[in-house]
Order: sequence, then C-alpha cells, then structure tokens
Amino acid sequence: MKAFSIPELKQLSDKKTTKIYKKGEVIFDEGEHLKGVYCVRYGISKLSKLSPNGKDQIIKFVSNGEILGQRSVVAQESANLKAVAVNDMEVCFIPKEFILQSLKNNPNYTVELLRTMAHELKEADDVIVNMSQKPVKQRVAEALLHLKNNFGEDNEDFLNITLSREDIANLVGTATESCIRILSEFKKEGILETSGKKIKIINPNQLHHIAEGV
Repeated sequence: MKAFSIPELKQLSDKKTTKIYKKGEVIFDEGEHLKGVYCVRYGISKLSKLSPNGKDQIIKFVSNGEILGQRSVVAQESANLKAVAVNDMEVCFIPKEFILQSLKNNPNYTVELLRTMAHELKEADDVIVNMSQKPVKQRVAEALLHLKNNFGEDNEDFLNITLSREDIANLVGTATESCIRILSEFKKEGILETSGKKIKIINPNQLHHIAEGV
C-alpha cells in the first residue's frame, strides 16, 4: 500500500473493515469467490492446497503486513488456496472494488502489486524444486530454518510459530510419521529441543549443513 497517495489512503481507511480470526478458524476456503483481500495486522495464517489424496499441502505462511487473496481478486478467479489462522489474528478486509479501481487509476500500485506477485511465483518455483529434488530430511531442516528466520524466537529461544507435527509434515510434503522420526533424530543429535509442539533450535549450524545437503 506504499504506492497510495494521501487521498487514496483516506479512501482506503473509509472502505476497510477489521476482522478477528481465532486460532484454527478458516479465513477463506479453496474454491471460494473472494469479495476482497485481507491485510494481516498481526498473527500468522497458513495457505494450503488440497492434494488429490486428500492431504493439505501447506504452500506458505503469511504474517504481519502481508496480504491474502490478492491474486484471486486481481485475476477475478476463485481462491486457489485455503487460508487458516495459525494463531489468533487481526486482519483488515479491503473490498475488491477498491483494489480493482486502484489498479486502473494508480500505475505505481500496479507495479508494486506485479512485483509482489512475481516474488510469490518465485517462491512457488522454489517449493516445486524442493519437493522434487531434495530428500525429506533436508526439506525438514530447511523448513525449520525458514520458520526461525521468518518468525524469530521467543524469550526462551523456542520458535515463535508453533505448529503441529502434521503441519510441518504438510509443509515439507511428507507423511507425519516420517516427520516425527526426523525430528526425533534431530533431537537425539542435539540439534533441537522440544516442549510439546514447541521447537527450539540448539545447533543452527548443523541444521544448516543438513539443509544444504553437506
């Protein structure tokens, strides 16, 4: 929204509404026709797609300052992904009419949006490469480092984002049992500690070596 002028920001302020989502609540579902976009004020959402075998493949996580649903609104297509709150969230809902009108009237906003969507396409390319070429252990290590780098750690050095073992498995594209086994191996090797669902990375250098396939 950096490309908006002061009058446009005033108009945006008049149009947007605030929505609260509790942990586990669906923000929008795959196949839903969205009436606008969702800008995350605080909290984390997971974006996933239902695979042919009935499992949710987590595509990415979205957090503070990021936007949900913009591709579907711009393309005027049904949502390709499902968005679920990982923890309690507050989002701003912006009607699609405002977004589509801004694309017509504000070339700076159009360029900003194109850059964002191009970056998302690059991320999607990386996911495809990782799934097809890297072994599961390497993908789990890479996922843990990604969560650490993107969401940070709390005051006890646990990851700020708490996911179930099933969620981590769905993120890397493997069976939950395989994910649990690999996390247990990492724990035995002194790479991480766990407390319930919470994970603390003890040896990020070793985890990085595994992620790089060294």
